Amino acid sequence: MSRSRAAVAQRPMPALLGRWLVAGAAALGVMIAAGQVRSQEEDGIIRSHGYSYFGDLTYPADYPHFDYVNPDAPKGGEISLWAPGTFDSLNPYSRKGRAGRYSWMMYESLLGEMPASGGGAPADAYGESYGLLAESLEYDEGKTWVIFHMRPEARFADGTPVTAHDVVFSHNLLLEQGLPSYAQAVKKRVLSAEALDDHTVKFTFAEGISRRSLIDQVGGVPVWSKAWYEESGARLDEPRMEVSPGSGPYMIESYDINRRIVYKRNPDYWGADLPINQGRHNFDRIRIEYFADDSAAFEAFKAGEYTFRSEGNSKQWATGYEFPGIAKGWVVKEELPDGTPPTPTGIIFNLGRETLQDRDVREAISLAYNFEWTNESLQYGLFKQRHSFVQGAPTEAKGVPEGKERALLESLGDLVPEEILNEPAVMAHSSSPAREIDRRNLRTAMKLLDGAGWAVGDDGMRRNAEGDLLTINFPIPSSSSATLGAFVEVFVSNLQKMGIAAEMEKVDPAQYTLRERDRDYDLIYDSYVAFLDTGTGLMQRYGSDEAAFSLFNPAGLASPLVDKIINISLETETSEDRDVALMALDRVLRWERFMIPVWYNDSSWVAYFDQYEYPEPLPRYALGVLDFWWFNADKAAELKAAGALR
Repeated sequence: MSRSRAAVAQRPMPALLGRWLVAGAAALGVMIAAGQVRSQEEDGIIRSHGYSYFGDLTYPADYPHFDYVNPDAPKGGEISLWAPGTFDSLNPYSRKGRAGRYSWMMYESLLGEMPASGGGAPADAYGESYGLLAESLEYDEGKTWVIFHMRPEARFADGTPVTAHDVVFSHNLLLEQGLPSYAQAVKKRVLSAEALDDHTVKFTFAEGISRRSLIDQVGGVPVWSKAWYEESGARLDEPRMEVSPGSGPYMIESYDINRRIVYKRNPDYWGADLPINQGRHNFDRIRIEYFADDSAAFEAFKAGEYTFRSEGNSKQWATGYEFPGIAKGWVVKEELPDGTPPTPTGIIFNLGRETLQDRDVREAISLAYNFEWTNESLQYGLFKQRHSFVQGAPTEAKGVPEGKERALLESLGDLVPEEILNEPAVMAHSSSPAREIDRRNLRTAMKLLDGAGWAVGDDGMRRNAEGDLLTINFPIPSSSSATLGAFVEVFVSNLQKMGIAAEMEKVDPAQYTLRERDRDYDLIYDSYVAFLDTGTGLMQRYGSDEAAFSLFNPAGLASPLVDKIINISLETETSEDRDVALMALDRVLRWERFMIPVWYNDSSWVAYFDQYEYPEPLPRYALGVLDFWWFNADKAAELKAAGALR
């Protein structure tokens, strides 16, 4: 079963775009750590080696490396992982095609991104970025513009310099050929991008909008080679196997379509000696092996065909790791701490379907999910029930709204239903673990459906006044784990017991990706993002403007109340007021019932051949396998000598 922090299918947009979605996220509401430094401010101009919204940075300008890395980690060796299904493109920025795993990681940005992308955001502090392609930046107090001073030594993999002209080109290319939801949001906020000289680029922002997610947004845009695009005629919105040269630490070594991709560390990587890269990007090669499904992939792992596995299947974790490699000590099985909040994963309603626009119908359908039975019978009791979009965070809504949160909600007048003001925050329902469907919940669901106008006919099926059947289609990718298939099958069976014409449909991974993009489903197992700080990316996920087509809003949620609260959060000037607004947002999203929350795991399950090492303790916000783990050549030699690996 897929972990709560990972989507069940490969997302069409890569992790490198995460900063655009919820820029400046601050984990668990803790923004300012002890000992942080302020950016320099003079004559109303802030100058700094990094960026955070409040100007506070954990690392000073002369930091030698991030605290959690091993700066003496050896370089070398290979790590290999698996991916499901197929790929037919190495361009991860197009809606078309199925991009190869990690094909985004060859590209860098001015301020970088989270670990594993070659970026400048540390894994021990959220809401902070440090210069990567840019060595420094300056901006006015009002954040109406920002100027980045780039590193003149930066080079693409083909040896050509990375310039301000490439930055401007990349920004404009995304607006012209990138995702419509991204382009629509950015055009409202970023008025212009201009190269002041070869290594200085300026962005000017619109007036009358929130200052959040502006500097970090433009600082996180991947930078591509203008010359390559102009010479090749390639488009950003088309799938292709030709790749533009990146400036990152890794580059494509080889690929075999639908079988494997191999990335190699660029021996001439321009940024290898920068402080932000010390102790990072340690593997010489990263190999991705493709398999039709999870079962085939697990058997291949046991046979040593790849060497690192992040486990999401609870049955496998509980019972499958009793093979010779474990017994002989060749393979390490570990539960590693995960300090991030669980990703809001669950069964998502397509609100574009007229039958699912009734909140009572959605609540009735949600009662078909039995977490307790699923966890005990299918998942060996290894998971916890999720209730909130920010589970376990200080911004999680609890009980009836009080104090400042209540005052905020009351200020919104008729937009706020009385239930939100006077009833406790919506919690995931409880069920009996004794059987697949809880009879009490079944009775409640039946009453809700009756009240919504879906009566049971003589044939036991539910129809509306026009005689139309209440139908539900729930596709899942055929490459999913057997446990996920079993969970969905039981859920669909419970819907059928309610008189709903429900079906689970297993779909080829490539076809599934298309259906996901086109919202060709009634229900889908997918995820949103936890919001521990505010940012304009919240609108892309939860807002109305792009709801009709945003890939990041699989429900198509469009709520004036949600929009209003997001906008209030964007205008807050203190962390306390921000947290109040985010608590109200969590409460309202849960009330909307557009997702049935499922399970989550508060640790990372990993298994790997005993030739890898990592710094201890691990940083709070990233496992960092492809970022700051390293290869132990002596251990690898022992494994090969023992016949554990080829």
